[in-house]
Amino acid sequence: MKYNITDTIPGEEVKFRNPPKEFLEAVGGVEGMRKFMYDFYDRIYESNIAHFFPQDEEEFAKIKEKNTQFFIQICGGPAVYEDVENLNEYMIEFHKDFTIDERARIEWLGTMQEALEDLNIDPKLKEAFWEYVEKFSKLTVNRF
Repeated sequence: MKYNITDTIPGEEVKFRNPPKEFLEAVGGVEGMRKFMYDFYDRIYESNIAHFFPQDEEEFAKIKEKNTQFFIQICGGPAVYEDVENLNEYMIEFHKDFTIDERARIEWLGTMQEALEDLNIDPKLKEAFWEYVEKFSKLTVNRF
């Protein structure tokens, strides 16, 4: 599978679809998704963008779980953010507190690619998940 990364263009309208529920099912449901996302965030903790996250292991564990819950819900799993009307918009707003440039986005996506490559699931499901994170991540970039 080819993991394409397209440039973020300021002001561009970004259209995306949430990953299909079949992705969640293919990785092993909620617990499989948790394992996948924990693997991803453990890699992030060792990456060039680790400074975006708390360096205290207990605090990092809380962020890892919270973000994992986002991905579980966005893939059709149980709603944890029940009081949030639009989960994607909530996450875009949340990221405004951080200075995120294209370089950081590409590092984040590269780490996601590594985690996805380790999954033994249908490549079409990986592609659907990748399309979501690649496009959605553009909306978190706030420094050009």
